[in-house]
Amino acid sequence: MPIIRAGKLTASLKRALLYVFIMALVSFTAMPIIYMVSTAFKPLDELFLYPPRFFVHKPTMRNFFDLLTATDTSIVPFTRYIFNSIFVSATIVVGTLVICCLGAYVLSKYRLPGANALFAVIISALMFTPQVTQIPTYMVISNLGMLDTYWSLVLPKLAVAYNIFLMKQFIDQIPDALLEAAHIDGASEWRIFWRVVMPVCRPAWATLIIFAFIANWNDYFTPLVFTTSESMKTLPLALQTLAGGPGTVARSGAVAAGTLLVTLPPILIFLAFQKMVINTMAYSGIKS
Repeated sequence: MPIIRAGKLTASLKRALLYVFIMALVSFTAMPIIYMVSTAFKPLDELFLYPPRFFVHKPTMRNFFDLLTATDTSIVPFTRYIFNSIFVSATIVVGTLVICCLGAYVLSKYRLPGANALFAVIISALMFTPQVTQIPTYMVISNLGMLDTYWSLVLPKLAVAYNIFLMKQFIDQIPDALLEAAHIDGASEWRIFWRVVMPVCRPAWATLIIFAFIANWNDYFTPLVFTTSESMKTLPLALQTLAGGPGTVARSGAVAAGTLLVTLPPILIFLAFQKMVINTMAYSGIKS
């Protein structure tokens, strides 16, 4: 009995130490986020303190109002940058969902000539970073006359190789018997896709939504390359301009407020779909 109790005590101690280590690691990781949130609500006098305070003492919403007027030297209001980010990200998410799911469904369930070769090309594309293809993409967009338009921000992001790969691997696990039963019931191909395949793949396309939204909401490089006018800038570009402009110290509160606004949507999107993401990662197949 003493040996059993000693073993249980040792296991409990190990678990407690593990929890302490995890909490310390999480706290260390969360410190920049906590400081950002704190700075977003600091009044001007606390922003100029040295050494700076980690936590705000007199919270204020002034920085958020300053953020809307921080671009007073430009003809473009800050709300325009917010609209651009929301519009571009939402358009890419919807387009990615439709194109990648349809493409993955065709590659998975149709025996088309050259389908395996095409999928091999898609797999090969995973080896290259987006920056490698940026120059040829720029040339194509330029020749099509789409530079400095929403098309230049949306079109290159609609058929990402990893998204197609993710959906195909998930659709591969749908039994053909399920689709054949729908055919016997008289369902059309389009109806099978929307009424059978998409509901079954809900965890996968929920994960796809998160990946597509976060990748494009935080994208700094693409708008920098393909846009030139102030009215086409997205939030990451606007914040960089704001942080690097005159009066940077005085604007640090507004920059922190803007960073908080940029950070919140991906967190909320993940919280909304996290259960489906976990299901996607742990998905083991559908048994017929």
